[in-house]
Amino acid sequence: MKKSIVIGSAMLAVFAMSSCKSGESAYKKAYEKAQAQQTTSTTVTPVNAQTETQTVSVTPIQSVTTTDYSNVTVRTEEVTLVNGTGLRAYSVVVGSFGIQANAVALQSKLVGQGYQAQVVKSPSNMYRVILSTHDDKASAAQSRDLVRATYPDAWLLYKQ
Repeated sequence: MKKSIVIGSAMLAVFAMSSCKSGESAYKKAYEKAQAQQTTSTTVTPVNAQTETQTVSVTPIQSVTTTDYSNVTVRTEEVTLVNGTGLRAYSVVVGSFGIQANAVALQSKLVGQGYQAQVVKSPSNMYRVILSTHDDKASAAQSRDLVRATYPDAWLLYKQ
């Protein structure tokens, strides 16, 4: 019974794979259509033999990139500072631990890398490692985006 099911499944798979290939004629038609479009382009020559020279000034466009951070997700928690210098309104959290020693270890690593990392405790007894703290949401979101390569789960915390 199992053997016939396996053989039947294999035959169905082979049939499915062989029926999906495209015909060569479809590719040939597309190629010929592209060739026809390429050869039908015409060159326009001026009616009079005199050639006029015009000077055109071109002003380059400066692009300004603005990013709207108003819809960035922010978690709100009433946290207490455990280890660090103090929090501003928005913070970038790169780690959450149930054990304080683990949070302090990550904080030490980040301080060694030049960050002013801090540890806070949430009402749910989780220790949050904060990489940076900011006064406004936009700068906190930019900071979070910069560290997402190293800390893909980084998120924003709003301190109540």
